[in-house]
Amino acid sequence: MFKNLLQFWKGKDFLNQVLEDFKNMLDDTQDMFHSVCKKLIYNEDETGLEEEIYSVDKTVNELEKDIRKRVIEHLSVRPSVDVPTCLLLMSVVKDAERLGDYSKNLFEVTKLLQKPIDKGTYVSLFNNIEQEILELFKQTKDAFIESDEKKAEMSWKYEREIAKRCDAIIDELALSELSVNEAVCFTLMARYFKRTAAHLTNIATSVILPLTDLDYFDEKRK
Repeated sequence: MFKNLLQFWKGKDFLNQVLEDFKNMLDDTQDMFHSVCKKLIYNEDETGLEEEIYSVDKTVNELEKDIRKRVIEHLSVRPSVDVPTCLLLMSVVKDAERLGDYSKNLFEVTKLLQKPIDKGTYVSLFNNIEQEILELFKQTKDAFIESDEKKAEMSWKYEREIAKRCDAIIDELALSELSVNEAVCFTLMARYFKRTAAHLTNIATSVILPLTDLDYFDEKRK
């Protein structure tokens, strides 16, 4: 569906600008996620990181509101035209905004930690899962902006494996002998990683799913 809509809209200023702003949202949230992971997992200090994270999150929120405003204005002028495209954009732009929220949540975990994360424990639990999520960011951008169906389908595999691993991590933590502080922080990380992957896959699979199935890619896959 999206591929056909993209062809229909080709060369139209409205969609071109919206897609550019949407790509900026994905770029910004990817940078947020990467920066937060460097601090959270590897304890790499970055001057002004907290201010930067909250500033970028605010920018992402403003982009979401601006895109939604332009979509509504467009529909008010042409109420019977391009409705599927506009509904799709309203859906995926919310997913992009949530990516910023979860990166911000991950940053807040750094404040809960009583001591820096033990890298050996992290690797044994997560096996550097953050690198797979960064790859999923890239696949999602390519899938949506370029209407790449192959990469959209690949996102299912990434998300499924990440979700399974995050669930297994929480099961393991529930039976571990880690301190309460470590167990809680690792559990929050697992949940936020899983939700980040899910929102990315919502965006990617909008390329290949009917509009009615958006946000339910896992049920469609089954």
